Amino acid sequence: MTVPDTRPPRILAVASGGGHWKQLLRLVPLFDEADTCYVTVDPGQRTAVPNARFRTVTDASRWTKLRLLRVAWQALAIVVRERPDVVVTTGAAPGLLAIAWGKLLGARTIWIDSMANVARVSLSGRLARPFADLRLTQWPHLAAEPHLRYFGSVL
Repeated sequence: MTVPDTRPPRILAVASGGGHWKQLLRLVPLFDEADTCYVTVDPGQRTAVPNARFRTVTDASRWTKLRLLRVAWQALAIVVRERPDVVVTTGAAPGLLAIAWGKLLGARTIWIDSMANVARVSLSGRLARPFADLRLTQWPHLAAEPHLRYFGSVL
């Protein structure tokens, strides 16, 4: 007879800096009952989530390809160490890499596209499609795209 797993879900919440991080922070109350680790690019943001595990990765984008490779390795190391049940991200590159590794290692994955992407889903959001179990937009008119859902905005 197996004993049911009563541990709280392990969540890896990832965002790059600026608006991506601000939007992720608006979701913090949703993770209160979970065992959550937050990942971003600015070590100074540690104070925003004082009661949770916190890790940083190098800031990178499609214009800084060598740093992007470094972030890929950092994201892999974090996913392996944290072993999340769920990876949630509001973008951009660090979140995309984290959900890709998370998906490959068996986690459920959620991509929440930035509120700033009014006209179309971000490049990272489009690249996330094969790795995201759930892709969300914060604009109802963008939900017409296949495999993209709208449930409201985080702002």
